[in-house]
Formats: sequence, structure tokens, C-alpha cells
Amino acid sequence: MADDRTASDNPLQERILSISGAMVGVCATLIGLVKVVERGAGLSHVDEYAGCAAVIFVFSAVFAYLAIRAPRREKIHEAFGTLADLLFVAGLLALAGISVMFAYDLI
Repeated sequence: MADDRTASDNPLQERILSISGAMVGVCATLIGLVKVVERGAGLSHVDEYAGCAAVIFVFSAVFAYLAIRAPRREKIHEAFGTLADLLFVAGLLALAGISVMFAYDLI
């Protein structure tokens, strides 16, 4: 049976896949900047939390990729897509929370 999917079948998962990769880079940059600044200032846990957010984005990207590769008519396609969506939003919320807590010196 031929694969009848086109590139436009999964636009949301394709965007989540690409943006999640970019967000992993944002988290890595944050970790690097915090490590440079921590030498002169007191220790913080921002880098650890940013690492956790990066892992969330990696899993979001993995599930978005699996949703793209899964046959469109199967339930597994929807499950992977939903998981990718939820993890992506969780990663965004985590990164926003880290930013707010870092800005107000809570962590």
C-alpha cells in the first residue's frame, strides 16, 4: 500500500518538530550564559531547570517526529501528536516560569 501522505498532512507536528529543536538551542544558550555569570555571582539552579526544559522539548520533538512518520489513519498518529502538543506547551510554560523566577531572583 502506497503512502498517500503529503507534506501538508502534519503542519502542526512539523512546526512543533522544528520549533522544539530551536527551543533546545535556547535552553542550551541559557545554560551557557548562566554558567558564565555564576562564576562571579552566587549559585543558582537556573541551569538545572533549563536542562529539564530542554529535555521536555527533546521529547516533544521526538513525539512530533513519530506523529509525522505514523500512518495518518491510525490512533497512534493522534496519540503521538497529542503528546507532542502537550509536551511542547509544558516546555514553554516551564521556560516562561524559569524566566520569571530568574528575573525576580527566586531561583
